[in-house]
Formats: sequence, structure tokens, C-alpha cells
Amino acid sequence: MEEYLVIVESPAKAKTIKRYLGKKFEVKASMGHVRDLPKSKMGVDVENEFNPSYITIRGKGPVLKELKAAAKKVKKVYLAADPDREGEAIAWHLAHSLEIDETSDCRVVFNEITKQAIKDAFKQPRSINMDLVDAQQARRVLDRLVGYNISPLLWKKVKKGLSAGRVQSVALKLIIEREKEIQQFVPEEYWSIQGSFKADKETFSAQFYGVEGKKVSLKTKEDVDAILKQIKGDAFQINGVTKKERLRHPVPPFITSSLQQEAARKLNFRARKTMMLAQQLYEGIDIGKQGITGLITYMRTDSTRVSEVAREETREFIKGQYGDSYVGTGNKKAKKSENAQDAHEAIRPTSVNHLPKDLKEYLSRDQYRLYKLIWERFVASQMAPAVMDTVRADLINNGIYFRATGSKIKFPGFMKVYIEGTDDNKNEEENYLPELVDGKEVKREAIDPKQHFTQPPPRYTEARLVRTMEELGIGRPSTYAPTIDTIQRRNYVTLEDRKFIPTELGEVVLEQVVNFFPEIIDVDFTAKMEDDLDSIEEGQKKWIKIISDFYEEFEKRLKVAEKEMKEVEIKDEPAGIDCEKCGHEMVYKMGRYGKFLACSNFPECRNTKPILKKIGVQCPKCKEGEIVERKSKKRRNFYGCDRYPECDFVSWDKPIARPCPKCGEYLVEKKTKKGTVVQCSSCDYKEDAQ
Repeated sequence: MEEYLVIVESPAKAKTIKRYLGKKFEVKASMGHVRDLPKSKMGVDVENEFNPSYITIRGKGPVLKELKAAAKKVKKVYLAADPDREGEAIAWHLAHSLEIDETSDCRVVFNEITKQAIKDAFKQPRSINMDLVDAQQARRVLDRLVGYNISPLLWKKVKKGLSAGRVQSVALKLIIEREKEIQQFVPEEYWSIQGSFKADKETFSAQFYGVEGKKVSLKTKEDVDAILKQIKGDAFQINGVTKKERLRHPVPPFITSSLQQEAARKLNFRARKTMMLAQQLYEGIDIGKQGITGLITYMRTDSTRVSEVAREETREFIKGQYGDSYVGTGNKKAKKSENAQDAHEAIRPTSVNHLPKDLKEYLSRDQYRLYKLIWERFVASQMAPAVMDTVRADLINNGIYFRATGSKIKFPGFMKVYIEGTDDNKNEEENYLPELVDGKEVKREAIDPKQHFTQPPPRYTEARLVRTMEELGIGRPSTYAPTIDTIQRRNYVTLEDRKFIPTELGEVVLEQVVNFFPEIIDVDFTAKMEDDLDSIEEGQKKWIKIISDFYEEFEKRLKVAEKEMKEVEIKDEPAGIDCEKCGHEMVYKMGRYGKFLACSNFPECRNTKPILKKIGVQCPKCKEGEIVERKSKKRRNFYGCDRYPECDFVSWDKPIARPCPKCGEYLVEKKTKKGTVVQCSSCDYKEDAQ
């Protein structure tokens, strides 16, 4: 008979832990939180020190009943929820529901679900950390005060179903301000001149640098013409050849934000999907003979710290796999963010010997891709720097300077395993240079001047938004994904080509919040509030005082807003076509899955239809319909015939209006990591996109 009961959040985690604890332990799942503030009302008593009124979450009654029954049969109950504020709060709520003394040694925490980590954790149980609970409780109460006071105002003045959260409003502000920057941006002309040169029968490229050794910017075509006029003949003299060795250091292992960013860049994962998959890898996967095993450490962290045991194991692995020269010294430490709590280790494999290729058959495709990314990043972080041979040389003709720069890998180091991605998906290209010697001449092959215009700042992708929120101290590892998800579900922003664009609704909501609650969308204020929550966690400040100070000013603004906020009507945008059922005008409406067409005669006429975006290509299957852009249930673009269901043609890749020159089938545009290519839908024909 079991002597101890262990309660975790999920069945998957329960199965993994049960493997390591033996027959005396019963392990059950609470399925997340069992108590929360009520949905039907605020549930916070502002007159009584902001006392929260918790209730059992609907549907959790049977779960609690089962846990209570199990708790009565054992000597002791251990609460083993995740090792963060949320997990501590879950443990505290369970303690109250099961009548467990929160000051007893009932709490067990571990950063990774491995046999050793579990055994070590159960050797040193502790009481529930009320500072952690208070920090989570303060965030919950604070967000409830903001949401449940401002949201009804927005329902009344703008539209039902809206909300204005503390962190989500700041994220929305960032997106809208970026959009305004783009709209107000005035492009400026500039030019570049690229030269193609030949030395000892080898061709290489160099860029115009300046005149008489001084850097010169080219603003107009007249500037370019003056430079070209000054060049005499085809001979350029090599000067100032500089050769150096440059070290390129590996990036640190993942934290929550960098994992979300890199998964977006390299795997095209949304933040929410990344965290869901990471949770599965953390809680445990059945990997054959080894059974259910936790594969990564806890995935909500802002620390790049690595345990010495994991570091040593990885060094031995690198030494055996790649040789002594590839082992990192471990001297270079990553710069710690001033906002980092440093509560947990970095995200890493629980064992470096769990090779991705060995686990592939046990993981789903997406689990495998994410695990491989985490494994490679961690191993690379413990490897030696790459050594690059760099060369720089000036090519001179009548005082006109062109500059050639190039590099090649002398020793790959960590680059043998992993290279960090970039937001624009462009990887570094090495410019090969032949042997260049001072005083020798090279011949120009071609001089190519090009006109350019400065570009506006890029719209936010999920990766850029997460990085900006982290840099500004807005939110914490556990809040990035839910915040981004909320502003999309509320239709405050849309996602087009993986970039956020604010909607009219989002702009209206933000305008109201800016006018009446400026502190809610103030970046510095929000960052300071996060610091205050950290201070509560560290036992330096009391949560009631933090909330009270905030609410004193907030309540005044709330009263003003209730009197002065004007009603805003968001008119439906005419679609320019009539309803085929009743003849009234069709309008654009915003629904759960974005815009759609609806009859303006609603509710008398309930005709709706999806918006079909034609791409100007005849259907290659039926030859009668046109290809239109559609969206799948997961909001992914695909292409189909507008005669569906009569014609069932579909394609994930965008068809183009010309046949394959090799086999005659239709061509498609396919997006790759290196850009867009045109390829045949049937044969192996391929060409670069124009």
C-alpha cells in the first residue's frame, strides 16, 4: 500500500515521476490550478486589503474529490508542481483545498525530471514559499483590477467582448507605434557601387569605399557619375592588405525568450506552440527501453546558468565526439540581463547523451525538431570558439578606393554543431578573396552602380516582439506567449506574412487606454511593476502595499473615464458587392478567425462568406475556375480553386501563371530559408524567383 501521495499538474508528468519513486508513492495530477478567482465577477475585495475570493474552478470538483480521498489514505502528501511562481501558487491552493499545513515540509521542487533530480528533491522537501505565492497573487490581483474595471468600459463605449490588460496593452502599443513609424517614414535615396575584379585569373568583388582614403557616402546619381568619371583605365593597385584572426564565440544556451525567437526563425513555430512542445519534452516522453523520460530542463527561465554536472558531462561528450580542441574553456560568461531572476538553469537536455537521432522514432516531427534545436544550441554553447581568417584590402585607382573584405573558417569550433539564426533569415555568406599582395595590380571586370532607398523599420514578428518585450522588461518568461495570443484573439492585431499589423479595433482600444489610463501603457511603469513583483518574490516588498499604491491613482482615473470616455462607433467597411440572397450591401466583419463577408441586413439576413483573394492564375486542374488564397483552420495560407467543391484543386505553394518549360505542369513559388524559388509541381525543374 502507498505511504505517500505526490501531486503534480499533468498526467504526463505524473507518469514520468512515478517511474523514479517506487511502490510507496502514489502520483496523481491536479490538471493545473484547482482554485481561481471567479469569472463572473472581479473577486477582489478592494475595501478589505484586496482580499481575493477564490473558488473551485468549474469542472475540478471530481479531481479535488479524488485527491482528497487519496490524501486520507497516506501518511504524507507532497506537492510537486512546477518550480516557478505559478507552480508555487498551485501548491498553495492544493494545500488549502486538502487541508495541508503550508508551513510543513510538503513542497518538492526540481528543475529537471530525471531520476537523480527527483531523488535529490525528495531528500530536501520544504514549506510553501509564501513570497513566491504572494508575487503570483499580486500579478493575478493586479491584472484582475485592470481587466475587470477597464474592460466593461470598453464594452460600453466601443464594442462587447473587448479587454485591456496590463501587459497586453503595452505589447499592442509597441505594434501600433511601429506601424506609425512605417507610415510616416520618408525614404531617402542612396547609391552603392560594386566592382568585380580579377587577380591571377580569380574573380572577386569589392565595394566602393571613398576618395583618398576617406569614406564617402553616395546620395545621388550625380555623386556616382563623379566617382565613375574619376576612375582611369582598368588597373587598380592593391594597398593596405590586413590579415587577422578573429574569434567567434558561441551563444549561450536557451532561455525562454531566446528559445521562442529561434524556434520562430528556424522552425516557423508560434511562441505558444514552442512552449507547448517544450512542456511535453520537460514532462516526459516514452523513449523505449528507458521508459518515460524528461528530456529537457524546465522551460520557463531567464537564466543561462548551467550546472557543473551537466557542463562536465557535455565536455566529455564533445571530447569524445569531436576531439579535445573542440571543448570550450568555459571562461566566457554570458551577459546577464538586469531583469533576469536567475531562478532556474538554462534550457538544456537532461542528458547530452540523449542524441536527437536516437530519439527521432519516439518523438513527433515537431517535438524532434524542437529537441534537436535545444540539444544543438546547448552542446554548441559548451564548445570552443570558431577561428576566422579575415582579410581586408583597398583597391586604388586615381584616388578612388574600393574595399574588399572576406573571411573563411580556419577552425569551425562550435559552428560544427550550430549557428544562431537571424530575424531576416539571411545567413552570413563568406566572400572568397584570392591571395592579395600590397603593390600588385588587379584588373576591373565590371563596375556596377546601384540605386537604393532607405527602408522603414520592420514590422514586429513574434520573435522581434518577444525580444523587445524582454529588453524593455515587460512581462516575464511565462507571460510572453499568452500576451501575444491575447492581442490576436481580441482581433487587435492580425498576422500577415508572419508580421503583426494593428487593426482599426486595436488602434481604437489603445487610444482610449492612452487617453484615460496612460500609466497602463507606459513602458517604464510596466517594467517597474515587474521589478516590484520580483521584489515581492524576494521578500523585499509586501504585495498589498504594491497593489494599494497602484490602485489609489488607478481608481481616480477610472472615475474620470466613466464620466468622460465617449462612445466610439466602428463602422463596418463596405465590401462593394451585394448580398445574393437579399440584395443588401455586403460588409467586412471581424470574427474569431479574421475578416469575413456578412450581409449588412443582419439579423434579418444571416448570409456570410469567406473573403477570397484571387491571385490571377487559372486553375490548372479544371481550367475553368480561378485560384484563390484561403486559410486553413490553423491559419496557414493555402491555394484552391474558387469553384470548390466542384473542383477540389489545392496547393500549399502559390501557383504562378505559366507552365513548366520542361514538362508543362504548373509552376509554384516555394519559400525556403534562403528565399523564394520557382519550381515545378511535378518534375525537378527549378529556377530563382524574379
